[in-house]
Amino acid sequence: MNLFTAENWKDYELLDCGDLEKLERFGNIVLRRPEPQALWQKEYSEQEWNKLADVKFIQKGSHAGEWKKNKPVSDKWQLGYKHGDLSIKFNLSLTSFKHVGIFPEQALNWDFIFNTIKKLEVEQPRVLNLFAYTGGASLAAKAAGADVTHVDSIKQVINWSKENMESSDLKDIRWVVEDALKFVKREVKRGKKYHGIVLDPPAYGIGANGERWKLEDSINEILADISNLLEEKHFLVLNVYSLGLSPLILENLIKTNFQNVENLDLGEVYLNAKSGIKLPLGILARFNNINL
Repeated sequence: MNLFTAENWKDYELLDCGDLEKLERFGNIVLRRPEPQALWQKEYSEQEWNKLADVKFIQKGSHAGEWKKNKPVSDKWQLGYKHGDLSIKFNLSLTSFKHVGIFPEQALNWDFIFNTIKKLEVEQPRVLNLFAYTGGASLAAKAAGADVTHVDSIKQVINWSKENMESSDLKDIRWVVEDALKFVKREVKRGKKYHGIVLDPPAYGIGANGERWKLEDSINEILADISNLLEEKHFLVLNVYSLGLSPLILENLIKTNFQNVENLDLGEVYLNAKSGIKLPLGILARFNNINL
């Protein structure tokens, strides 16, 4: 199994993690928030955490909570990502669900998407981003010159993505507010084809019309449908966070649903903390049949 990490961040840094928490720097703001995978002991002392953290997330229920500010910082700010020719910006916000609008570990996939599209011998490759959240993958694909369709079931998140597009000086991403599985099935019926498909599904979720989503129940079905949407030359990126899945399960799902899989990258995604701890953040499977 391979290990994958985002190594090109300048404006983001994981400082430490442990005791079900993580300490992160987003630009000039340091956040302390829950992390269910951090089952080990912290490397830094509690005194160091308290000294470094500008804001701490206080859990109030099973999902929601509130932020407690230790220092006067803004509720909204921007964060940039730049590596090589890829330069994009994100508008971050302290939400009541502990998220801020970005999953920093996904930067390794933004680079992959951008570089793969640049080497596709197609005038304007078509890329589909499913469960697209605030659009990091969509921004990377658009920055590389692709025709991008961005699908998410939550309208407010789509609006957030639009702001990120505008802040990144990009335009003309196609926005779709819909359940990803329903959208894929409709695209199959229409005979649509894409050169690249990206999907980063949650372990659990709710669709645009209240549909309940559980990854294990639907992942094989959506991959089977997606296999009918790919052009002859294509790439696919699949990232999952469910604790019930493993790299071997993803390998079997890929190999049984896609033919002639080449250049398969498979393994665990992590962030390397400044304190020396590796924080696991999902499982990645990606491949392309493009001669790179």
